[in-house]
Amino acid sequence: MDITPNGARPSGRGEEAYFTGHVRMEPVVTAPEPARLRAVRVTFEPGARTAWHTHPLGQTLLVLSGLGLAQSWGGPVRHIRPGDTVWFAPDEKHWHGAAPANAMTHLAMQEALDGSAVTWLDHVSDQDYAGSPEG
Repeated sequence: MDITPNGARPSGRGEEAYFTGHVRMEPVVTAPEPARLRAVRVTFEPGARTAWHTHPLGQTLLVLSGLGLAQSWGGPVRHIRPGDTVWFAPDEKHWHGAAPANAMTHLAMQEALDGSAVTWLDHVSDQDYAGSPEG
């Protein structure tokens, strides 16, 4: 058993290469091999979002607070709310973040394949972000 005390892992800002707006990331777990689990608590300020990206083994989000948006390539922008669980299939191109007027925090969980858990792509345009949300 390994217990990491609260506050033992420093939080950091989301890198501008991968995020638009102010994003705070708090590592939760990076499991040692042969396990592959990676989890991070991510807080997006209003209007902040990820770039388009994929995960080789998929990604699960658990929305903890606020109001967020998520979109898969070619699909509608969807609202995500506290208690919602979002699953993105392996290699599904997508983005997620806060709504324009609300912050949002989620727990992001993904597995690494050959040491990589994410492939970052282009930033989400303001036009794509402003698409009419469904749900």
